[in-house]
Amino acid sequence: MKKKFRKGVFILVYLIENNKPVYLLLKRNKHWIGWEFPKGGIEKGETELDTVKRESKEETGQAPLKIKSYKIRGNYKYDKEYEDRPGITHQTYHLFSVQINSKQVTLDKKEHSDYKWLDFDKAFSSLKWLNQKVCLNYVNKELMK
Repeated sequence: MKKKFRKGVFILVYLIENNKPVYLLLKRNKHWIGWEFPKGGIEKGETELDTVKRESKEETGQAPLKIKSYKIRGNYKYDKEYEDRPGITHQTYHLFSVQINSKQVTLDKKEHSDYKWLDFDKAFSSLKWLNQKVCLNYVNKELMK
């Protein structure tokens, strides 16, 4: 079977508290259950930056204060074919970070059931997927410079 990719972005959403970043994790309830950071597919006619702005707003209820793009890109294979993504077997991603200004998050209940703000160590141990752990580690090092 030929690989068919959905293009997407990973978005590490953070706030600065006591001169250190704290990270937003969302509890996924669509396609699988577990903690992740915001992410999303690029829609027709959108740039990656458009997607970051749209997904940040959809998944947090807030507009980004600061957006940073990183040279981290990758892809992963879906564990199965999803009804809302017929024929798609993989997703690509480009990593961004987004700073917002409030811990008050408005969830998109179709995708997520809960959220939490965590320091690096707790966020790292809460993530399920290795690619997300690698991305968190990279962004955290950049933000701590």
